Amino acid sequence: MASDEGTGPVRVDSWIWSVRLTKTRSAAGTACRAGHVRVNGERAKPAQPLRVGDEVRVRLAGRERVVVVSRLISKRVGAPVAAECFVDNSPPEPPREHVAVVAVRDRGTGRPTKRDRRELERLQGAQRGR
Repeated sequence: MASDEGTGPVRVDSWIWSVRLTKTRSAAGTACRAGHVRVNGERAKPAQPLRVGDEVRVRLAGRERVVVVSRLISKRVGAPVAAECFVDNSPPEPPREHVAVVAVRDRGTGRPTKRDRRELERLQGAQRGR
């Protein structure tokens, strides 16, 4: 792995992709150009060089990841090695909302009648707290 560690500067988009914060390098570059990546509080361009100790904030899919660079790598590595390259200071992920149970009708019974529909609405209204 010594060949993966860059002695020179490493691009932000390449590092974000290498440590598996994004799925593709082009997605990392697009996030940088869109302003979703900040290095030490400043908007980062894709080619901006990173140093050990820099704080990188990446906003993807409505969630912000805050990581501190602990090791520079320029090539994508396995997940266990990638996890050693940064310290994750992200806020905890919000809990997923509980999904309501969907009413299941027997196959081939056809469309619900007006009476069936009203019963379903009454049951769903009770689940929603009406």
